[in-house]
Amino acid sequence: MSETTSPRGEPAARVSRGARLAWLDALRGFAALCVVFDHGSTLLLLPVRSFLYQWLNLGQYGVFVFFMVSGYIVPASLERKGSVRGFWISRAFRLYPMFVIAVALALVASFTGYGTYTNAGSAPLAAVLTWLLMLQNVNTGLNIPLVTWTLSYEMIFYLLLAALFSWGVHRRSGWYATAFAAAAVVVGGVLPMSALAHWSRVPGQEPLLLTGVTDALILAGVALAVWSRSWAGRAGASAAALTALVLMTFNQNYPYRWSGCVILALMFSGTLVYRAEQRQVSRVRAALVVVLVLALATVAGAWHGAHWGYHWQVQWVTSVLLAGATFGLGVLLFGGEGRRLRVPRWCGWLGTISFSVYLLHPLVFDAYREIPALHRRHTLPNQALFFAGLLAVIIGLSALAYYLVEKPMQRLGHRVAARAGSEAGSPPPSAAAGSGADGTAGNGTPAAASRSASSSTAVAGGSGGSP
Repeated sequence: MSETTSPRGEPAARVSRGARLAWLDALRGFAALCVVFDHGSTLLLLPVRSFLYQWLNLGQYGVFVFFMVSGYIVPASLERKGSVRGFWISRAFRLYPMFVIAVALALVASFTGYGTYTNAGSAPLAAVLTWLLMLQNVNTGLNIPLVTWTLSYEMIFYLLLAALFSWGVHRRSGWYATAFAAAAVVVGGVLPMSALAHWSRVPGQEPLLLTGVTDALILAGVALAVWSRSWAGRAGASAAALTALVLMTFNQNYPYRWSGCVILALMFSGTLVYRAEQRQVSRVRAALVVVLVLALATVAGAWHGAHWGYHWQVQWVTSVLLAGATFGLGVLLFGGEGRRLRVPRWCGWLGTISFSVYLLHPLVFDAYREIPALHRRHTLPNQALFFAGLLAVIIGLSALAYYLVEKPMQRLGHRVAARAGSEAGSPPPSAAAGSGADGTAGNGTPAAASRSASSSTAVAGGSGGSP
C-alpha cells in the first residue's frame, strides 16, 4: 500500500509530525531572539535594557528555554534512530559545520580588527583541542565566539544520553533531573572553577595535559560506543560520559559553580516532559517532578548567588521560573496529539535557522562595535532602527548559512548514517524494552516512541546556545 500524502506531495505522517513539533522550533526562535537582544542591548537600546534587567535577564532566560527544548527533542532523536552510531553521526553533521565556520569567522574578524578571540591566541593548540569536542567551557575556557560556552553543556548531555541509552536506563529522566537539581542546591556553592586546568598547567607552556588526556578518553569512549554493541561499547560510552561529568564538576569556567547541575536538571526535565507526552510516564507525576526541579534550581541560584545582591537574585529566579512557564505553556497550547493552536509558519522557520542566529549574531555585533562612524549619539528611536537593521542582517546571514551549510550537511548526515547502518551501538533488546522511566511499566520502547517523535533537532545556545 502506498503512503498517504498531503496536497503538497509530502508524506502525511511527516507533515503531521512536523506540525505537532513546530512549537519547539518556535520556542527556539523566540529564545534566540532573547539572546540576540541580550547581547545587542549592550550597544543599543541601553535605557530599555536598564529597565528590563531590573527584573529579568533575557539572555539567561533564553538559554534556559533552549536547554529545555534540547532536553525534549534530542533524546527523541536518539530513540528514533535506535542507535548510538546513528545518533553521533547526525549530531556531528548537525553541529560541527556551522561551529567550525563560526570559529573561523571569529578568528578572521579578530585578525582584521573587527572582533576579539580573547586569550586563545596565547594557547592556540590547546584551543583547537578543546574546540574538537566542543568542551571548551569545561576545559580551557576558550569560548570563541563567547556564546559557544553553552555547546559544552549540550555535548555533556549527549555523552550522558549515549551512555544511559547503551545501558538501557535512559528513561529514568525524572530521577536524573531531580538528582542534578538537588546537587545544585547541596554542593553547587562549593564546586571549584577551573580547578583541573590550574592543577595541570605547566608555567610558560600551553595547557595541553588536560586537553590531551580528556580528548583522548572521550574520543576513545565514543569510538567504542559507535562501533561496538557489546560490553566494550557500553564501557566506552560510560567512560566518555564520566570524563565529561568530571570536567563539568571540577573545571567549569563560566558562568557559575552550580551552572552545570542546573542546566542538566533543566534538560532532563525537558526529557521528562517528552516522556509524559509519549505516555511513558504519568503526566501528573511528570508535572510534579518538573515543578520540584524548577524550585530546586531557583533555590540553588538564589542561595549560592546571594553575594551578587538582590537584583541578581531576582534575575535568576525570574529566568528559571519563566523559562519553565514558557516551556510548559508551549506544551499546553501546542503540544500533544490534540494541540489547540497552530504555530505560525514564520515562527517555525525562525527556529530552523536559530542555531546560525545564535552563532553568528555576536560576530555582527562585534563588527558594529568596531566601526566608530556608527557610534554617534543616537536618539532612542534611531537606536531602535539601528537595532532592527542589525537584526535583519543577522537573520539574513543566518538564513544563508542554514540553506547553504546547515541543511545540506544535515541531509548528508542522514545519508551517511543510513549507509553506516544502525546495528552498532544499539542497546541489547532486553535493555531497550526494559522497565519504563520514572516508575512506569515501560509501555513505550524506543522504536515505538520514535514513530511519534519529530525528526527535528534542537540546539542550545545558546545556548544556549544555548542555543
